[in-house]
Amino acid sequence: MIGGFLKIFFISMLPLIELRGAIPVSRLMDLPLIPSFLICIAGNLLPMPFIYKFARGILEWGRDKRGIGKFCTWCIEKGHKASKKLTKKKAGREGLFWALVFFVGIPIPGTGAWTGILAASFLEMGWKRAFLAVSIGVLMAGAIMAIASSWV
Repeated sequence: MIGGFLKIFFISMLPLIELRGAIPVSRLMDLPLIPSFLICIAGNLLPMPFIYKFARGILEWGRDKRGIGKFCTWCIEKGHKASKKLTKKKAGREGLFWALVFFVGIPIPGTGAWTGILAASFLEMGWKRAFLAVSIGVLMAGAIMAIASSWV
């Protein structure tokens, strides 16, 4: 069972897959729901400080490098696109917080914690508020995926 928990922990850390993929995998592996849910949340949130602090700078640095330039440009464009979605209504500081919560919390492709925290860094949203918003969104997405996975 520990091996299964480790697998879902690492799956939940992966960009694009995150806990949205890890929770259904845990259900397929017949792992207990509550520990799996908590492990997936921890795995999904663990990379957030590093992404917030370093990803934007690394992506900007790699933008014109051979071999990684296209990927870095794609990530930057994704971050800018996400930040535009979040600020489309210009709802102010509190509105931006809730927009980020729902952006991360509704489990559709491309709107997870990685994209959300990257967008927050592009928007220069403070770390504490960004992490809180993403954390609430991850809890929401995790609950939705746990419920949806339990029905299958």
